[in-house]
Amino acid sequence: MILDRRTLLGTTLAAGSTLALPRRGRAQSNTIKIGVLNDQSGPYRDLGGMHSVNAAKMAIKEMGAGLNVEVISADHQNKPDIGAGIVRQWIDQDGVDMILDVNTSSVALAVNGVCKQKNISYINNGAGTTDLTGPQCTPVTIHWGYDVYMLAQSTGGALVKSGGKNWYFITADYVFGQQLQRDASFFVKKEGGQVTGASMYPFPGTSDFSSFLISAQSSGADVLGLANAGADTTNCIKQAAEFGLTQKMKIAALLMYINDVKGLGLEAAQGLFLTESFYWDLDDKSRAFSKRFEEIDPAVKPNMDQASCYASTLHFLKTVKEMGVDKRKDGAAVVAQMKKTPAQDDAYGTTHIREDGWAQVPAYLFQVKSPKESKGTWDYYKLVQTTKAGEAGKPMSEGGCPLVKS
Repeated sequence: MILDRRTLLGTTLAAGSTLALPRRGRAQSNTIKIGVLNDQSGPYRDLGGMHSVNAAKMAIKEMGAGLNVEVISADHQNKPDIGAGIVRQWIDQDGVDMILDVNTSSVALAVNGVCKQKNISYINNGAGTTDLTGPQCTPVTIHWGYDVYMLAQSTGGALVKSGGKNWYFITADYVFGQQLQRDASFFVKKEGGQVTGASMYPFPGTSDFSSFLISAQSSGADVLGLANAGADTTNCIKQAAEFGLTQKMKIAALLMYINDVKGLGLEAAQGLFLTESFYWDLDDKSRAFSKRFEEIDPAVKPNMDQASCYASTLHFLKTVKEMGVDKRKDGAAVVAQMKKTPAQDDAYGTTHIREDGWAQVPAYLFQVKSPKESKGTWDYYKLVQTTKAGEAGKPMSEGGCPLVKS
């Protein structure tokens, strides 16, 4: 287990530090502690990892003086037992007040149970499972950034409408991949398409996708749906190109980030359709946010994971400050207040949080530019379609959240 504590007194945002914004004379017991839990060494390390930690620090800095805030982070190694154990230790021994990020749906659900039991605020940004706002929704949980329903509706539905009627899936065999395939299949069939087959592979630990690609090639499908993320997605696309599949099939990268596009390069990624809830070059505010983010994390442009970590941390801190720092230990009360007051930030503008904990953000369908269309590094996306914030998420009436009044 990698557990990295960082404490910084002042306003420096150097790598490997925790940000504290102290007021002279404020008691240490009033320090707000945020635990950023995610994959820092596996296939999702570049999608969240320390970039998400930096996003939280950015939000803390922008709160200004008046709050003591400490950030600690850890690598859950994509293992639910490790993730749940870290969170229990953080809450019971370290006094952590809010859990942030937690990519990998199986880990996210395990953490969700611990936070419910301990009554600690939990904001998920990196996992795709709709169960967090469905049957396993809790009074302490908010899901901010994206989920599998959003991705399936935006990317899957659009590709069927553009002629991709027959689908074959390569799917990471855990909660996220299973639900993403399920929801994408629903929208494919809803638009008149069909699913010809699927291959489930062990996650994590798979790097050779050749046998699955051969099955996809022989299936007769015209769309290869990738129900995975991170390094698994980019490896699938690279190997599909080596097999010549990209000349015969459309590739539907159902969860792909701008970091993945950069890693692949535009020559390999051009023409791909993908959905994110944030893009650095959408408008003046998103560009201003991204410029500030680069000041503390110059290696990357922020993706929807980092943007939502920033936005949700900022909203959490504003809420705690308004309620009184002594109220921060009551996760249900804090989350209830966060739902009552719309969030405001440069990454997402105004965000309303539903009764089931879903932060209503828009879904943007992008197509990756060709090398000739791009004006430079990180200029990768063409906006194809926008699904409004109130329409991008699964309807509450269909989610099964026990908090929602019938």
